[in-house]
Amino acid sequence: MKTPENPAPVSPPSTGSPAGPPMNSIEESVLRRIPLEIVALSAVLAMGAVFIFDPMTALLFFGGGLLATLSFLWMKSAVVKILARDKAGALRTGVAMYAVRFILILIVFLLIILAYPNRILAFAAGFSMVVPAFVIEMAVALTHLKKWKV
Repeated sequence: MKTPENPAPVSPPSTGSPAGPPMNSIEESVLRRIPLEIVALSAVLAMGAVFIFDPMTALLFFGGGLLATLSFLWMKSAVVKILARDKAGALRTGVAMYAVRFILILIVFLLIILAYPNRILAFAAGFSMVVPAFVIEMAVALTHLKKWKV
């Protein structure tokens, strides 16, 4: 029974986008875990690369994973800001942000190619760690399904 002395508990607000409904806790936890998974996968595989290849290759592999993590975090925060704008402004801002992000990633890849031409694949493999992180999250989500749809 609600009385003035004992008001109903208020749940804390969710951190959704200002323009849309708040995200549920599952989406929030997935978006928090993906960058951690990218860094963890990159670190584990880079440690293995030290023994198979050499320390510089492992370092470039880990650096690729870190760049992928930063890119993911930047894109996540940019999407929230873009969705807060009106439709025309969101489209212009989204295209501009994506172009800037793409150009910066290309510059980093160009610098790695110029400095370490024989190790660009290690950096690219580390940068690709975002794919296994998404596969892990997909597998976790599938295990939580109560009913399979055919």
